[in-house]
Amino acid sequence: MAVEEGLNADQYTQDGTVDLKGNPVLRSKRGGWTACSFVVVYEVFERMAYYGISSNLILYLTKKLHQGTVTSANNVTNWVGTIWITPILGAYVADAHLGRYWTFLIACIIYLLGMSVLTLAVSLPALKPPTCFDANVENCKKASTLHLAVFYGALYTLAIGTGGTKPNISTIGADQFDDFEPKEKAQKLSFFNWWMFSIFFGTLFANTILVYIQDNVGWSLGYGLPTLGLLISILIFLAGTRFYRHKVPTGSPFTRMAKVIVAAIRKWKVALPSDPKELYELQLEEYATKGKFRIDSTASIRFLNKAAVKTASTSPWRLCSVTQVEETKQMLRMIPILIATFVPSIMVAQINTLFVKQGTTLDRRVGSFKIPPASLGAFVTISMLISVVLYDRFFVKFMRKLTKNPRGITLLQRMGIGMVLHIFIMVVASLTERYRLNVAKEHGLVENGGQIPLTIMVLLPQFVLMGTADAFLEVAKIEFFYDQAPESMKSLGTSYSMTTLGMGNFLSSFLLSTVSHITKEHGHRGWILNNLNASHLDYYYAFFAILNFLNFIFFLVMTKMYVYKAEISDSIKVLTEELKETTMYRLPNREESPR
Repeated sequence: MAVEEGLNADQYTQDGTVDLKGNPVLRSKRGGWTACSFVVVYEVFERMAYYGISSNLILYLTKKLHQGTVTSANNVTNWVGTIWITPILGAYVADAHLGRYWTFLIACIIYLLGMSVLTLAVSLPALKPPTCFDANVENCKKASTLHLAVFYGALYTLAIGTGGTKPNISTIGADQFDDFEPKEKAQKLSFFNWWMFSIFFGTLFANTILVYIQDNVGWSLGYGLPTLGLLISILIFLAGTRFYRHKVPTGSPFTRMAKVIVAAIRKWKVALPSDPKELYELQLEEYATKGKFRIDSTASIRFLNKAAVKTASTSPWRLCSVTQVEETKQMLRMIPILIATFVPSIMVAQINTLFVKQGTTLDRRVGSFKIPPASLGAFVTISMLISVVLYDRFFVKFMRKLTKNPRGITLLQRMGIGMVLHIFIMVVASLTERYRLNVAKEHGLVENGGQIPLTIMVLLPQFVLMGTADAFLEVAKIEFFYDQAPESMKSLGTSYSMTTLGMGNFLSSFLLSTVSHITKEHGHRGWILNNLNASHLDYYYAFFAILNFLNFIFFLVMTKMYVYKAEISDSIKVLTEELKETTMYRLPNREESPR
């Protein structure tokens, strides 16, 4: 990698970023908010595409494919779960082989293919069952194997594509800021807040305009527009290529972590030295020349330090550097926090499933306009946008004065506030549902499942509160897993925040099926039926409130044990000083040596 003559080294980025050809990056020519603007605009259109499908999917499954409540809800959450799990694969490919940029572009092509086939599936009469207006979907003709194969084939092709885009696009955006330049580091602190703020403009459009088109104009146009939006987003991303900074792939993070664990287990009987400096570590020059980051040994998860104890064998499966050990520790330390976010993610899964189904039973008229049930999801977006702005502009500034923390409060504290809000949300949802059921009973609408003379706006508080909770939990979650991941495993760290949503959706499917089955035993009617007026979603939501409370206790215990990662920029300063001292020490020896 060549550095241009006449330019100061400080004018280049110090975080190891390069251009697509592998050359050092001039800070003034690439990266920063200029590069991020293309990434952010891409995400606006991509979110429009994704939520244009997911927000109203449950209604397509029930109205057009004639599926029941539990089946359709589980099909939605299983698909959304896959959407959020596949980023682990995309992160692996990016970090180990292709890099974030090329992994992202290849995944975009797969994503666009899935969206295109999905648009055909909802448009061609041969690819869907005949229209049915019977209120009881059990009396309607079911979708054939061909119908389901094409529709779900397109959905899961789309899911594979998002697996490569989701973990890499936000990471590409964050890579445009150099942690070792004070001004850029300060900008990066606000990046994830404004990232979420920007992408939810796309979500807002999907939850209002696209949902209305799907409900009132047609599914062909309703799915065709998101597909067009995705194509536009890819072109916008490509337009910014010459401004991007890139991180070089550093090998499989899973393999590096596996080597540490295997080496530690193989040497479990070996005693640890009293001085950590006796552990195996690479030369300082190697870290400096390759743009890598050295991490000092820590006492947490001490057993893994055995992997760095020097023995006769130098096999990478028997001897690992201290930095490699510490990288593994950082990824493992985050797992309990990851697990603690599963339950709140189950709550998020309700927005596009049971919350929407509730809306179909209520009066949706506002004058001559009829509100699409899925459009209430727009209030999650609006609430989140407002909350993020208030948080970033007022709350953080106020808390900085009290805590002296640049973020105002720690990322884990921010996540904890979101978890408390989730408890409150499910209490509100349970009470609201009980009120809805009482009105249905008063008007004799329990058995026939008719529309209840109660405005759909009664559901508004649970949607608004969900957006407020997201401003705390979801934003902090993305930043936490990115920030706490080692520099060489940022894509994998970002995929953690997506894995939690995937697991939340899969657990939602499991709980819905399990609770539905258990509550129907011994001749009971069950809590979740196709007829929601005869169901007991109030009990189900109360169960969720208790589950959230227990999970919050678990989260508090895990946060007490968690040790934040040391600032890597501080480590780089130490490394630079040590290198200077080493150079000064060696220079006299070279001068004294006879030539």
